[in-house]
Amino acid sequence: MKFQMKEAMEILERTPKTLEHLLVGISPNWLTCNEGEGTWNTKEVIDHLIEGEKVNWIPRLRFILQEGESKPFPEFDRFAHLHANAVGTVEQKLQEFKELREGNLQTLTQHIEPTKHMELKGIHPALGEVKVRELISTWVVHDLTHITQITRVIAKRYKEDVGPWKEYLGIIRN
Repeated sequence: MKFQMKEAMEILERTPKTLEHLLVGISPNWLTCNEGEGTWNTKEVIDHLIEGEKVNWIPRLRFILQEGESKPFPEFDRFAHLHANAVGTVEQKLQEFKELREGNLQTLTQHIEPTKHMELKGIHPALGEVKVRELISTWVVHDLTHITQITRVIAKRYKEDVGPWKEYLGIIRN
């Protein structure tokens, strides 16, 4: 097991600033491109991250602390953000994400004692038994997955423009 709460917090705390540095002030074309039908653009990824901050990570954590293994926690609709009427600039979306994340990390540090709670179990509606440390680890990897997704989507906007160098640029080859 490699999970360390302090290290997990390092990533969770940095994600909003990482996205802010990458995305604020860039041209709208970078923010609205996608990888084709059925894929998300950068703004949609941020909306998904916001939705997760509202109804996924901390609500599931609280559910595990309160209910344990007595019943499954509610499902998370990974596509709910696509049906919401999400408006606002990327700057506004990132500010909302940052504020939600700060509140969630404060809740996390107030309610989770690493030496006491990491092995507590809950029931995921599809995956079955999960532990608090697995939920927090997944939160970290989820952030990194979507940071990677955003950079890949942006990079692929120039997929044809790089000419023969495409062969050396793994991020756009697929």
